[in-house]
Order: sequence, then C-alpha cells, then structure tokens
Amino acid sequence: MELPAKTFQVTRADLIRYAGASGDFNPIHWSDRVATKVGLPGVIAHGMFTMALVGRAVAEWAGAPDAVVEYGVRFTRPVVVPDDDQGTEIEVTAKVRDVTEDGLTRLDVTATCLGEKVLAQARAVIRTAR
Repeated sequence: MELPAKTFQVTRADLIRYAGASGDFNPIHWSDRVATKVGLPGVIAHGMFTMALVGRAVAEWAGAPDAVVEYGVRFTRPVVVPDDDQGTEIEVTAKVRDVTEDGLTRLDVTATCLGEKVLAQARAVIRTAR
C-alpha cells in the first residue's frame, strides 16, 4: 500500500530561518560562491532540515507526532535550492512494508528532489490506531 505523496517547497528564505533556529550558519547553505568553491552545484538545504520535512510527512501520515515510534535516514544527495522565489520541491512518498500484531506499521520512505532520491534507507515505524 502506498501513502499519498506530500510535497514541500524549499526556498532560500526557509534555509535562513532554519539556520537561525538550528544555529547552523555554514555558508554552503546561503552563499553560492562558497558552495561552488567547495564543489557543490550551488547552495544546498541543511540535511537535518530535509530530514525534518520528511519527518513532518511521516507524522502527518501517522496522525500525530507522538505516533512516530522510530525514524531514520541516510543522506545521499544534496537538495540544491536556487536563488529565486520558487526554490525547489521535495516530494515524499511511502510504502507500507508491514503491519505488526502490536499495532505498529513499518514504512519505507522515499524523498526526491528534481526526480533524484535525496535520502536512502529512509524508514519509519508508526503506531496505528486500533
């Protein structure tokens, strides 16, 4: 069973807000000059911001944040965020891997940006209502 896709718009303004909240002011998250100098294709979203957006999708599917029992990912590709008003989109999908007798649902989660997977081994366990 597949869960409905969730799409998140990510702009440079989001990166600035996340930097302020997280304290991560690494210039690869706001300066094209620095990002390209270190070999990146441009300014990239914070990995933990990407993970948080995917976690928001998982919480919405679960029905509540406290219904998320377990969640983990590996970062595989950066999310490049252009310097325009649209930014980029992250699309999150999930498939139910199995449902246990004790009411837990295991999900295999996929996050893509511009058709490329940006996370690997993204999995979650949610508590399902009885």
